[in-house]
Amino acid sequence: MDAEAGAVGAGEDLSSLIRRALAEAGLNQTWLARETGIPLPTINAWVNRTRGTDGRIDPDRLRAIAGALPGVTVAEVFESAGRRAPGDLDAEREKKLLRLYRSLPTTQQRILIEQAELLARTARAS
Repeated sequence: MDAEAGAVGAGEDLSSLIRRALAEAGLNQTWLARETGIPLPTINAWVNRTRGTDGRIDPDRLRAIAGALPGVTVAEVFESAGRRAPGDLDAEREKKLLRLYRSLPTTQQRILIEQAELLARTARAS
């Protein structure tokens, strides 16, 4: 499949991906803002490259973009934003992690959060 048919082009950045996907679907940035809950000025800044996207965008926002844009996957959005695609969301793993977290004393909960934040920063950096 070529880039015009909807594939993420090699090296396509987030701005290009959003522009292309919106144009192909006949949608606009206002629609994307409404669908994702991301403020229109933020989306506009990403599309116009006036605000950096190099690993700074919250993963939940990237997932929201992927969920809203027709024909675009989570992996494509993360890749276009210069990030490694996260693992699939798995409700059972989330439940297990939450159950473990709730079973810990407050001090250990804080340690777990610090470790998770460190893992997330490490994942963003690589």
